[in-house]
Formats: sequence, structure tokens, C-alpha cells
Amino acid sequence: MKIGPNYLGDGKCEFIVWAPVLNKVDLEIVHPHKKIISLTPIQSGYWKTVTDNINPDTQYFFKLNGEKSRPDPASHYQPNGVHQPSQIIDHSTFKWEDHGWNGIELSKMIMYELHVGTFTYGGTFEEIIPRLDKIKEIGVNTLSLMPVAQFPGDRNWGYDSVQPFAVQNSYGGPDGFKKLINECHKKGIAVILDVVYNHLGPEGNYFAEFGPFFTNKYKTHWGEAINYDGPHSDEVRKFFIQNAVHWFTHYHVDGLRLDAVHAIFDVSAHPFLRELTENVASLSEELNKKCYIIAESNLNDTKIIKPYESGGYGIDSQWCDDLHHCIHTLLTGETKGYYADYGDVKDIVRCYRDGYSLTGQYSKFRKRQHGVSAIDQPGEKFIVSSQTHDQVGNRMLGERLSVLVNFEALKLAAAAYIFPPFIPMLFMGEEYAENTPFLYFVSHNDHDLIEAVRKGRKDEFQSFNWEGEPPDPQSIDTFLKSKLNWEKRSQSYHKIMLEYYKNLLRLRGEIPALYYLKKENADVSGFEENKVVLLHRWYEKSEILLIMNLSQNISKIIVELSLGKWKKGLDSSEEKWNGPGSLIADHINTGDEISLSPYTSVLFVRE
Repeated sequence: MKIGPNYLGDGKCEFIVWAPVLNKVDLEIVHPHKKIISLTPIQSGYWKTVTDNINPDTQYFFKLNGEKSRPDPASHYQPNGVHQPSQIIDHSTFKWEDHGWNGIELSKMIMYELHVGTFTYGGTFEEIIPRLDKIKEIGVNTLSLMPVAQFPGDRNWGYDSVQPFAVQNSYGGPDGFKKLINECHKKGIAVILDVVYNHLGPEGNYFAEFGPFFTNKYKTHWGEAINYDGPHSDEVRKFFIQNAVHWFTHYHVDGLRLDAVHAIFDVSAHPFLRELTENVASLSEELNKKCYIIAESNLNDTKIIKPYESGGYGIDSQWCDDLHHCIHTLLTGETKGYYADYGDVKDIVRCYRDGYSLTGQYSKFRKRQHGVSAIDQPGEKFIVSSQTHDQVGNRMLGERLSVLVNFEALKLAAAAYIFPPFIPMLFMGEEYAENTPFLYFVSHNDHDLIEAVRKGRKDEFQSFNWEGEPPDPQSIDTFLKSKLNWEKRSQSYHKIMLEYYKNLLRLRGEIPALYYLKKENADVSGFEENKVVLLHRWYEKSEILLIMNLSQNISKIIVELSLGKWKKGLDSSEEKWNGPGSLIADHINTGDEISLSPYTSVLFVRE
């Protein structure tokens, strides 16, 4: 049973809505003609009707108990926003050209996180298409899109969405999204879509008028928690599972990134997250293509990524913020807020070995022990970065790392997450040292809500002791300041950084010791006194050594290598990378003492 509008062709459409708290539900056609059609109650609180004379441009509400007119909770399109009528979409008319596309293996993905509204001047799906070749030239093969489900107004990060099945109208709607994905697949680029299953935004959220979608048993940082384990939760689960299927089938996405699963509260014996991955696994078999599920989680709990047979949820991979925090604190010196638990070389060493940095130790930020070891989990289970929308955008002034550290440290940060045995993810613009901010922005209509958002942002920044006044999230200037300056890619040091990133990703793609994500084929050591980290990786006859000086001083170290000739494959301090000049010979042997310029990363490859 498909919830929402299911266009059957030839002017016929089926409507199914879950509304167990209502006594009467009508379909209210408002365009191109006005008409009221009663829905019939069926099992488990669902209502249904199949009607003729419905075309793909038909707009409608559901009228609740003969009184309130509301958009469809499972609307596929809201052409005029979250409060206005829903519109029928005929998904069969789009001419897909990706029939030979089978996706990209997770372990081979190089991800690029992108916000549709700020990536281009116009902020639409179709404006991204001309830039796909440039993205691919970097070495990227996977786009990770921030949420595109319908949110209030025309500018938002996307986490305030209130129609989970509808594609944002200001981005180009369903057709624009399909065009983007179609072109991505034709160019060999996979698409991961960010979805929000832990809460719904406040404006335009009419879900509680239909049924018990929410519970007061738990509370999220963003408001009411979704009801995944209380009375009527079976149907709530089905709603979001069908939403996942909707993106895979109607839009051909290759994977879903689940926002903040630590805010999905569920103590049932068969948790929603496991039920979701089981359904997606079945869909993968049906489509003969692997559909990936990726989680964002701050729990450092391997249960999320372990397979079913080991008692896990079977989620394919997760964002690992620990490595970001390790890199950020070592390079910036910031130790406020959640950065309080990081800042030593031993933290990054443990993260390289394990996947998590906090593996059961006492967390100063949380004031309790946190995490478990992930040493037995494969490298592709961890997606790592030096910048993300969260870590940049949740700073008061939205500063990118390029504004916080010097050019040498910025190059070091890139090597520090691209060369370990994990999946790397770039944040849009990072590859050319973009220095425009990425700020938090909204376009709500409710004055009280706007003031609450402003106050909430100020409160969030208190633990970091940032001074000054945060930019107004509601102001269009805040949004416009966050747009990329794409033309910088060909200018001065930005061009050098772009070539540097291309070189990093080329090496990662060419050297087996780098592209095979074998954590067991890696050894890491760190030296706290001079802030040097050595990462040794190997696969069959391929072998590399990454040496990083995370200090602002010159550091000396004696390297111990396996026998053979070792050639320098990358040195971030070389003048061609706008560095001060290399202090290291092109070849080294075991026992050699080398000197590293401040914030230098050097990659040696065994010949």
C-alpha cells in the first residue's frame, strides 16, 4: 500500500493518507477545477480513494473533519510552498538515461558535500550540471547533497523540511532533481541524499493533525521527537520507510545519509533503523543495485554500523566527526565546546587505528565515559573530513578552515583525512580554499519562530565563548554571503590549492596501499613532543609512509622503514604548492633523519 498520491495514468490517481485521529477525510481539488471527494476508511487508520479526471498538474488539499484544509503529508510537490496545495506528479514521464548505471562501490567513493542553494548563483539543480565535469576533475565521484525535501520559504539548510516526499520548489522541483541525478549518472557520479528522520521542521508541520507522528516521551534538540516505539508507531515507521523507497525508486539516488540518528529515540526490540536497512536491502535485490544507507551519529557506537548477525543495524557507513575534531584542534588550538576532548597527537593516532578517537574514555564535554572501540570495523564504515556543513556552519561566523589556519596547515588538513584508510568527503569549495563563510540561514514567515531561531543560535554559541553578534539567520544577506565564488578556482593561491587536491586524490586513486581500505594493513605512531604523526599503510607489494608535522615549528624525526627504495610522492612544503621549500630529499632510507617544515605532510612510496 503506497501512501500519498499514486498517479496511475490516463487521468486516474489513487490517494492514501494515514489519519487515525480523524472522523472524516475529504480530497479537496483546488486546481484546475474545484471538487470535493470523500475518502473511505480502510485498515489501521488509513483513508483511500481512487478518482478519475486527475492530471499531473492537479493541486489538492486534504480537508480534515470537514474543517481544515491541509497539504498531503506525503505530497510529492509543493509548487507554492509548505502551506499551499500539493500537486500530482507523474513519475513515469521522465526519460531516464542511466539504465546501465550500477552505482559505485562504497569503498571507492570520494564524496563532495554540496548545498544546492549556495553552490551556484541561481541555487538550482540544473545550475549544478555545468559544474559536474569540474567536480569530477578533482577526483570526486560522489555528490552528497544536503536535504532537498520541501522547507519553508526559499532558503534553508534543509533540516527544517516538513514535506519529506516533496522536492524543494525553489531548487527546481522533482523534474530538476531528476535531471541532475540523470546527468550525474551519465558522467559516472553517484548521488547521496541527506534525509531527516529524527524531527520535522516547525513551520508548515501539520502532521499531528493527521495522527500520532510525535511522542512526548522523548525530546530532540529541535523539538518533538518522532514516534518510533509508542502506540501507532508501526504506521509512522512505514511512512519513513516508504520515504526512503521513494527516493531510491522515483529519483534513482544511490544512497541516503540519515541526519543525526542519535536523535532517533527507539527502545523497541526491533529498532526502526534496523527495519529501515532491512527494507532497503530487499529493495537493492529488487533493483539489482546496491542502495546505501549512511548514518550521522555522535554516539561512537558500533551497533549502528555492525551487520545484523553481530547485533547491529546493518547501516553501511557513518560520518565520523572524531577525525575532524582531532585535525581541527591540533591545527587551530581551539578546545572549547565539543573540542574539549581533543587536541593531543594521541587522539589522531587512536582515530587512525580505530575509527573513533573516543572509545570509552572520560569525555570532558559530556562529563561521562563515551564510545566503544571500532577496531574490528572496516575502513569503509567511516566517512571522514576536515570540513562539513555542520562544523563550518555551526560556527557563529561560519568560518571555513581556510580562514582559521594558514595555507600550510590547510594543505596538511587535506592529507590528514584523504590518506588514512577511510572514505574522504570534501565540503564544497574546500578544494580551492574557498574563504566565503557558510552561515546558518532560514526564510520563515512566523515572527515568533524567527525570534526563537535567532535566540537559539545565540544560545548554541555560549559554550564556545565566541564574541560578537551572530549574523541574522533570517536576513537574505546571510544567505547570499554563503554562496561560493566559483571563479576563484582559477586565481592565485586558490588555483594552487585546487591542483594540490587533484594531486592528493590522484595519488589515492593510483596507489593500492591508499585505495584499499584495510585498517589491519596500517600502522600509526605519534610523537607528542614535536607533534609528528607517521601513518604506514601497505597492500600486497604496495607500501606508503605518510609523515605529518602538526606543529608550527620545524620538527626532526628518524624514520624506520622496511628495506627498499623509498621515493617522495608528495611534499606539501614544496614551492610548487606555494610552500616555503622542501627540507627533505627525494629519496630516503630507513634510519635517515629528516626535517619537516611547520605543518608539512610528506608521502613516501616504496619503489
